Amino acid sequence: MLIGISGLQGSGKSTLAAQLVAALADAGVPALTMSIDDFYLGRGERARIARRVHPLFATRGAPGTHDLALLDRTLDALRHASATHPARVPRFDKGRDTRMPQVRWRRIVAPPRVILLEGWCVGIPAQAQAQLALPINPLERNEDADGGWRSHANAQLRDQYTRLWRRLDALIQLAAPSFEIVQRWRDEQERPLRRAGAPRALTPAALRRFLLHYERLSRHALSALPARADLRLVLDANRRVRRIAERTVRPVR
Repeated sequence: MLIGISGLQGSGKSTLAAQLVAALADAGVPALTMSIDDFYLGRGERARIARRVHPLFATRGAPGTHDLALLDRTLDALRHASATHPARVPRFDKGRDTRMPQVRWRRIVAPPRVILLEGWCVGIPAQAQAQLALPINPLERNEDADGGWRSHANAQLRDQYTRLWRRLDALIQLAAPSFEIVQRWRDEQERPLRRAGAPRALTPAALRRFLLHYERLSRHALSALPARADLRLVLDANRRVRRIAERTVRPVR
């Protein structure tokens, strides 16, 4: 079973996934958590896309900056993992903004019965073309005036990413109170990297610009996912669960 966990940056997706894996293990169900962030293309690969398609693809985040073919192969390999043919799960080093060497990838030697795929964009549908017409922040106004970046990202979301979402057996949403809270939540993740001296850790100012790349689809997720999620955990500004909503009929994806 493949379960998606979707939520804006810093909403607690990794924490929830780890808790679910532990609870499943206690029940005798082998489970594994993966982050879609670990399937980001490295900065060198993104630089090539930036030259070919649009400069904003140099920054990880938008649909089109993940290696979905690798994710598909990883999911398939996990179904047949064994000691003689282990599956390898990638890891991405956000401090260095590139994928770790394969020798540091997780080695899985038995198929998990449940896989939890967590990520900020998991399950998000593409926007209608009309929604792309107007820029929503200074980044889009100044650096994507013709809409080429957001249109290409939306096309990726409509095609490749939607095919991945169809593999999900269920979708859980951690519903943030608003996009504005993400600056605070995400900065809490960057502080340990800054303290450790990670070469590409984001300063608060750099983080503000970084989050502009995510704003469009983050706001879209807040409006679109309630109708698509099988389970919604509605959060307050301190990540406390204020309400749980469960679907009784699963929507067509």
